[in-house]
Amino acid sequence: MRYAIYFAPPADDRLSLTASHWLGRDAFSGGALSWPPSSNLDSDVQMTLTADPRRYGFHGTLKAPFELAAGRSEADLIAAFDEFAAEIDAFEVPQITLHQIGAFFALVPTEDCAPLRQLAEQAVRRFEPFRAPISGTEIARRNPEKLTQRQREYLAAWGYPYVFEEFQFHLTLTGPVPSEMRATMRESLHAAFEEFIGKPLAVSTVALFVEPHRGAPFTVHSLLPLGSASKRKIA
Repeated sequence: MRYAIYFAPPADDRLSLTASHWLGRDAFSGGALSWPPSSNLDSDVQMTLTADPRRYGFHGTLKAPFELAAGRSEADLIAAFDEFAAEIDAFEVPQITLHQIGAFFALVPTEDCAPLRQLAEQAVRRFEPFRAPISGTEIARRNPEKLTQRQREYLAAWGYPYVFEEFQFHLTLTGPVPSEMRATMRESLHAAFEEFIGKPLAVSTVALFVEPHRGAPFTVHSLLPLGSASKRKIA
């Protein structure tokens, strides 16, 4: 079993609903969903090109998937996750946009967002004691020969190459898209996510996702509001 600390909006949030239908799966219920109608993208093609993010569920990575370290239990992790969420105040990313990262597409902040970087850094550090060392197979899967020296160092030290200054928050919407399909995909994504592109993104919740076994779909174990400790103090 693996766990991950992700940003995810609530299940009934319009962005969650739109993205879940786009990907064809609801990570909260684990259920398959119908694809939204598209005038220029065949549903079978969409199913193929969203296969990778569909398994993970709609999310933005904060602490990448990890197995529990020896001596750590799921109960320990859940308690730490509750404390983590309670101690961090909610905030807003001023604007998000559609962006191509390599061969895949994602929603990303239009500009650097310091609170988002801080949230990710805190998640990486806070849950590191719960992470079991990654295997040589997992390191190889990351294609270290394609990483920078700093990214290889982070992969070895933190189990994920894209942390700290290498972090780029993204809400993945596709797997690798062939070059000849990218213009069509961009057009389809703009149409599907038009109401969110150029708008703020509320970061008011964090999620604990679970992968029951390698290769299984990830599902939401817990979704918690940020800043409940501040609310309790005020009350």
